[in-house]
Amino acid sequence: MYGSRMLDLGRREFLKRTSMIGAAGFLGAYHGLTAAEPPLETTKIRFVHTPSICAAPLYLAEELLRLEGFTDVEYLPQGARNGPNAVAEGRADLTMWDAPGLMLHLDAGKPIVVLAGVHSGCYELFANERVHTIRDLKGKTVAIQYFGGGDHVMLSSMLAYVGMNPQQDVKWIAGENLMDGMALFVDGKSDAFLGFGQQPPELRAKKIGHVIVNTTQDRPWSQYFCCVVAANREFAQRNPVATKRVLRAILRAADICAAEPQRAARFLSDKLYEPRFQIGLAVMKSAVYNRWREADPEDTIRFHALRLHEVGMIKSSPQKLIAQGTDWRFLNELKKELKA
Repeated sequence: MYGSRMLDLGRREFLKRTSMIGAAGFLGAYHGLTAAEPPLETTKIRFVHTPSICAAPLYLAEELLRLEGFTDVEYLPQGARNGPNAVAEGRADLTMWDAPGLMLHLDAGKPIVVLAGVHSGCYELFANERVHTIRDLKGKTVAIQYFGGGDHVMLSSMLAYVGMNPQQDVKWIAGENLMDGMALFVDGKSDAFLGFGQQPPELRAKKIGHVIVNTTQDRPWSQYFCCVVAANREFAQRNPVATKRVLRAILRAADICAAEPQRAARFLSDKLYEPRFQIGLAVMKSAVYNRWREADPEDTIRFHALRLHEVGMIKSSPQKLIAQGTDWRFLNELKKELKA
């Protein structure tokens, strides 16, 4: 369904929609910005299609990317597990991905650089009646999508934060595709499950489990980014103008999600990224899409790296991960440029 499909919003319809959410002003500014900048090194950009719709800015950005000068925008289906590898291997140029899901790849030295944080929220820890706090998970069974995935790494970081050893104190059971981890919890085969993207509103709709951690609201998790923008290192080095313009379009699209979650959810529904409007709206409202303007993404990498290093899940120090796996130049420029 996704492949390299192009969204069929014409320029006139896009301008109509964005003007209705008060965004028309910055569209005119695009032409002034791009005219004053060096030409793009490439007019083609390849994204990983992510199955979690909290990455909505990646899709809303397509028409903004055309205004930035890109003529070929592709969304490549790589599956829930293969997004970071597709970027590292050069099959895709950039992606939005959850920060925890990138940590083991960065530790392994793969050629991926985190460029910016986008939003906080997304993750919610659901549990059965036997579990009321993170510490209650000791000796319990936790369902995950797969080992090394974002839910596994994120919950490991949570466990480490409260003094538990994720490799010893809980029993992990993994599914085989995106939905199997949640299905194990729904079927009563696990005591807890860390839901992401569409999964929390789906579980609430089914009235299954109760939430013991909501990363949109509960500290310290609410202070840190969930989803970030990551690029192939060589692509960012060879194409700095294109990289900056791609990031600008994504961050502008995040602003649209923050300003008008209903319109963002309708876009996702109309384009079949998430046909269930109410589920999409719940996700748009729960994620804090203007977080990129306020928070330092380096704090997120440092926070998780410290926890994971303490329990032996990564070998690299936080300083090494930040030095080798991040590049904040473009974000710092855009924060000044898009301050208004």
